[in-house]
Amino acid sequence: MARVRMDMFTSLDGHTPADSTPEDPMGQDWGRLTTAYAATRTFRQSVLGDTSGAGTTGVDDRYAAAAVTGIGSEVMGAAMFGLHAHPDDPDWRGWWGDTPPFGMPVYILTHTAPRPSLPMNGGTTFHFRDAAVEDVLAEAKEAAGDLDVRIGGGYRTARAVLQAGLVDDLHLLVTPIFLGRGHRLFDDLVGVERTHALTTEVAESGVIHVTLTRQES
Repeated sequence: MARVRMDMFTSLDGHTPADSTPEDPMGQDWGRLTTAYAATRTFRQSVLGDTSGAGTTGVDDRYAAAAVTGIGSEVMGAAMFGLHAHPDDPDWRGWWGDTPPFGMPVYILTHTAPRPSLPMNGGTTFHFRDAAVEDVLAEAKEAAGDLDVRIGGGYRTARAVLQAGLVDDLHLLVTPIFLGRGHRLFDDLVGVERTHALTTEVAESGVIHVTLTRQES
């Protein structure tokens, strides 16, 4: 059965950026949180299309590779797709150009649905849904088949799935900086150790990889 997986970036004090704008959709501090991940060979190849072999290959890359392996569908929020930044553009097709780096069905949670599905090059099709996250996840699981469902963000979507207790495998990339501002992620994880096994590993970059895996009842 498909598992629900999520990878999230956070600072040591448990923040993710909250200051997104149309010009800076991921927020002012996003680059500081993701420097080590963006330097990995896996990120450069899977997201940037760089097949030169450049990029780091240590612990950060191992987790980056795991994050893109075995995924059959994705769920993300309207802001991550760009609908909040481009609300009046009926031709908006996301941030990723004509060939998004997904290659699978992607379900967008948005109150602007219904909208027609949007097939793209490379196997990605964006589907737009105005429904409870539980219902959209059920559809995404069916589309994923024997593979897993990835929660792609942003913060509000991630928080809704966490609060509903629907995440089976959570990977936190804790960057060793203090932001002192932004969305509070750790507040939504209180008590999760009662249902999920926790492991930690520190990468060469200093990033702390925290994994939370749902335990069998």
